[in-house]
This record gives sequence, structure tokens and C-alpha cells, in this order.
Amino acid sequence: MSSIPSNLTRVPNLLSSSISYGSIGRTNLALLRIQQQITSGVEIARPSDDVVRSSIISVLDERLERSLQLQRNFSHADAALGVLDSIFSEAHTLALSAKSIASEQLGASSSAEERNAQATVVDQLIQSLFNTANRQSVAGFALSGSNTGRPAIAAHLAGYRYMGGLSGITTDLGLPSPIPITVGAGNPITNLSSRVRGSTDLNPSLTTDTRIADLHGARGLGVALGSVEFAFNGGPAAQIDLAGTDSVQDILGRITTALRQYETDNSVTILGPGGVSISGGSLTIGIAAGGSLQFNDIGSATAAQDLGLTATTPFAFTPMTAAGLDLDPALTWRTPISSLAGLTGALGQISISNAGRTGVVDLSSATTLGDIRNLIEGSNLGVRVTVNEDGSGIDMRSDLAAGSTNALSITDVVGQNFTATQLGIRSFTASTRVSDFNFGRGVNIVDGQNDPDTNLPSPALNVDFRITLGNAAATELSIDLRPQDMTTVQAVLDRINSEAAAQLTAAGVPTTAFTAELGEGSNGIVLRQDATFTQAVKVEPRNNSPAAEQLGLLFGTYDAPSASLIGQDRAKVRVDGLFSDLIDLRDALRANDVRGITLAGVALDQSIDGLVDARGLVGGYAQRVDQAKDHEESRATSDETTRSVLRDTDFTKAASRLALLQTQLQAGLQIAASAQRVTLLDFLG
Repeated sequence: MSSIPSNLTRVPNLLSSSISYGSIGRTNLALLRIQQQITSGVEIARPSDDVVRSSIISVLDERLERSLQLQRNFSHADAALGVLDSIFSEAHTLALSAKSIASEQLGASSSAEERNAQATVVDQLIQSLFNTANRQSVAGFALSGSNTGRPAIAAHLAGYRYMGGLSGITTDLGLPSPIPITVGAGNPITNLSSRVRGSTDLNPSLTTDTRIADLHGARGLGVALGSVEFAFNGGPAAQIDLAGTDSVQDILGRITTALRQYETDNSVTILGPGGVSISGGSLTIGIAAGGSLQFNDIGSATAAQDLGLTATTPFAFTPMTAAGLDLDPALTWRTPISSLAGLTGALGQISISNAGRTGVVDLSSATTLGDIRNLIEGSNLGVRVTVNEDGSGIDMRSDLAAGSTNALSITDVVGQNFTATQLGIRSFTASTRVSDFNFGRGVNIVDGQNDPDTNLPSPALNVDFRITLGNAAATELSIDLRPQDMTTVQAVLDRINSEAAAQLTAAGVPTTAFTAELGEGSNGIVLRQDATFTQAVKVEPRNNSPAAEQLGLLFGTYDAPSASLIGQDRAKVRVDGLFSDLIDLRDALRANDVRGITLAGVALDQSIDGLVDARGLVGGYAQRVDQAKDHEESRATSDETTRSVLRDTDFTKAASRLALLQTQLQAGLQIAASAQRVTLLDFLG
């Protein structure tokens, strides 16, 4: 309401009007605001309405906006995981059907015709699995991992090739650990093969282009860059700031600059003809005659130790000691072939067999490790090349499921400098473990057999197979393999040669007339006899031992020009997955191969278990999404309630204030009108 201040004894009309109009205006403004609050339902429409409440409301607005996006992401993830669950469910049902067929066809009553008919059924199961594996969800192709824009499986050569990424994609769900909404390699449908692990340390040397991030460092802990300190011949110390360097060339440049500056500042000669350079895996500093250069770390820093310039026990660079410690650079796709100290001579050709196709890959044009990868993967034989975890060699693995008979095999090509062996990627080598033979089933032998009459160990009953040479006397060699021999291929070869040598000597035949060895142009154990022997080498199992067959010797091929029995490759690398199992079952049914049907059934059991695990994992992801979704909805409801209390209009309170303001406005108008009617005549009297 308008009023005249008590300190004013005489009031001009203009002042009275101004005070009245101001009061009426403020009341009108308050009425406008309360009407807006009632109309919009919002009490705090701008920060100036209430700074404290507005700041809290802005935080809640941001949280609710993010919550809305998270809830959309939860719905998206839930839909994607639902598709994955249905894929694994259908694949599980399909695998059970195949297992049932395998079990039924093992009976003696099953004929070749019936098994061939069932092979057609299995072929249709394969096609159904192919369609299921390429199903799409809201996130793209559900089993393609990070490559969601392309189908997960493609028919290729005699098998099915996985085209997706190694891991799935994730979405922002606001959780501490991410949840993938697509699945990559690593389940029974999209498995890759076990690795042909690089058996050779390629030992790359330093180059000027080697990145600091690719160095294991002299301590094996990487390189932590920073400043280092150095002194020459016990003179004043100086520092080199190596922070921010990216490559070995940067390190060389900064050290050279610092040493040259030290020479100028102290009138000494530090660097000899070699300067600051590299050799092998180390930094080198050529020191002038009579000089001694020592580096140290500053405080708790480790840059000098990591770069091999000093050690726990410090050392000095002298004219006789120019090299620092080995920095152990890791392999990268940029690594030049010329820097691989583990290679001897030029690269040549390698032979890769996969999915029923054999290709020769010429690596002679490769200049970097990346070129080797591109040439091998570009052969379109379903092989992937990766650098191993240690950064010391390369691994090979197949992404092409083609069954056991068409599994991956990598070997040298005769006359090509043992390229596959030098690169460490030959799949059958002297260091290959016998336990990896026959797709992980290993090799079984006869051992510990006693004579039934004397109950004493019987050498004859422990013989695993017999080798008959092609000489006129048909010399027989009995081979008894022991458990301690079944470690690596080399151990098996040593045992065969040891057993053979003693028996050859006893038979009066030179020990050079027979050797068991690895071949160059083919994988498998090679039994080589004297070239003058006219008949083929023969191998026969003894005492029901499966060793000869499982080592690949029983059905080997005799090569007359080389007088060699070339064994089968039993160290092939197979994609262990449902596609491979179904292909093996189909092929075994068509071939009326009871043993093959049995092995396929056993493999199917493993795939069925894997599908159960995969579905359980997806179910766990879905449960986490549901729980997180419920939690987010509860939190959003709580935030919405709090924001409403702070921001929204209290209509009861607003209505009362509206009535009060209307009364106040009416009173103000009446007082203003009354004051305006007062004139001089009212005071005359």
C-alpha cells in the first residue's frame, strides 16, 4: 500500500503521486509473477527468482536429462541382448539336434544310405546356423563384434569365415564395467582357431623411427620420460630434458644437442667419431679419447635407467664402452624387416593350407612387418596375423571354420630359406607339443605292460609300432615310446632315432640307413631310409597302440625319389566351434566313418556347453541392464520429486497470495485516488 513517509511534514502532489504509482506498479508486477506461476505451474522460472534453489534445480535438470538418455540406452541394450539370447538359444537347439543325429547314427543298425541321408539333414542345420549367426539387432549384426555393419559369417572356400571384430561394442549405461551389446569372436559360433604361436623371438633392433611407446625399456617397465643428469670426466653436471620426445630420433637429437652445448660451455671434447647413435637394441655414445661420460637420474625419476644410460650400479660411457643397455623394442607393424635380428637371409615363400585350398605366399617384397601381414591376409586363405602379447613375434590364427580335414597348416617351401620356420609361424616344428596333436587330443601310447606269465615288465608288450625298412632283409625296428618322450616333436624324433640306432647296429645295418626327421616342404614326421633300399618304408601298429596313427605315420605317403615316408600333419590348427563340428559330422556321415561320427559328437558336447555358457553370459548382461534400469528409474523419480518441490508452484499458497495482492492493489488504488482529490480548498476554512 502507498503511504507518505513520516519524516515528510509537507508533501508535494508530485511526490505523493510518484510514491503511489510506484507502490501500485510493484503490486502489479507481483500480481503478474504470481499469475505466471499459476499459469505455468513453475515457481522458479529464472535464476534471479531464487539463486540457491535455481542452482540446485540446474543440477537436477542435468541429471534428469542424462537419466533420460540412459533409459533410452537401457532400452536399446535390452533389445540388443534379447536378440543375442535368441541367437544362442536357437543355436543350442540346433546343436542338440545334431548331437541327437550323431548318437543315433553310431548304432550298428545304421546303414551307409541312412547316414548319407542324415548328412543332408546336418547340411540344412549348417544353413540354419548360417542364417541365425547373421541376424541383426538394433545395434547391427549381433555377432559381428565391433564390425556391426557387415554380416558376421560369410561362406568362403570349403567353410564359413568369421568377418567380425574380436570384441563387441558397448553403449553408455553409466555402469562401472561396460556391457557389450554385440558379441565378437570367442563363442562357439564365432570362434577363431587356437594360435599358431610364433616360436621365434624376432628380436627387432632399434631404428631412428622406433617410438618411445614401443620400447620395453632397460628395466622391462617401459620408458618414463623426464630429465636426466650427466657429467663428463667428473666435471660440472648438466641436465637434458627428454620429456615430450616421441621417437628414438628425438632422443638422439636432444642428447647430441646437450652434449655439444656442454662442450662449448666447458671447453671440452666429449663426442668421438661415432657420435650419438644406435646399435642393436641400445643407444650408443662414441666418446673421445680419454673421456668418461656418466648419466644419472634426478631424484626418484627413472628416465636414464629406462633408456639404458645408467643402471642400479652406475656405469660410464668410455671410448671402449659405447653401448648402453638393451631397450628391447617391441614388434609393431611399422618394424622394418631389416631390423629383425632374429632373421637370417632374405625372406622367401611360405605355404598355407586352409579350408581345402593351398596357397604359396611370396614374402620377398615385404619391407615391414605390416607388409608381411598384408601379404598373408591378402592371400584370402582365412588367416589372421597378430603380434604376440610380448611384442617379440607374430602369431597366426584361422577365422575359417572348415572341419578337421581342412584345418590350417603352415609350412616352408623347399629352397625358400626356411621362411616360415624363421618367422616362427610354421605349424609343425620340433618344438610343437605332442599334446597339441589331433586338435588337442594328443597321442596315446602303450606303457607299463607286464608279461602275464612272469608279471614283469615286458619290452615286447610295450612296443607302440614297428617300422619295416625297404632293404633286402626287410629290417624291422620296434619303437617303444615312453611318457617322457611325449612332450615335443623333437623328443619323439629323438626316441625313434635312439630306438632305431640300437636295433640297426644289432642287425648289422649302418645307423645312417634310417632317420626320423622333419621335412622341409611338408608338415609331418618324415621316416627317411637309405636311397639304395628298393622297397617302401612301412609302419604297423603293435599291441593295439594308436600312437602310429595319431602321430600320422600309419597312413603316410611314401616318396620314392627321396626314399622317405612322409607322415600326415597331425598338428593342424582347427577352429573349435559349432560350424566346424557340424561340418565334421556331415563329412563323417557321408563317409560312413563311425570314428569320425564319434569325434564329432564329442566336439558337439563341448560346443553345447559353450553355448550354454554364452547364453548364461548374455543373460547375466541382461539382468545387469534390468537392475540398472530399475535403479535409474527410481533415481529419476526421486530427482523429479525433489525438483518439483523446489521448482513447481504451490497452488494453495499462490492462490492466497494472489488474493492478498489483489486486495493490496485495490487499497493502493483507493488511497491514490483519495489523495489525488485533495485540494487547497480542503484546508481553507
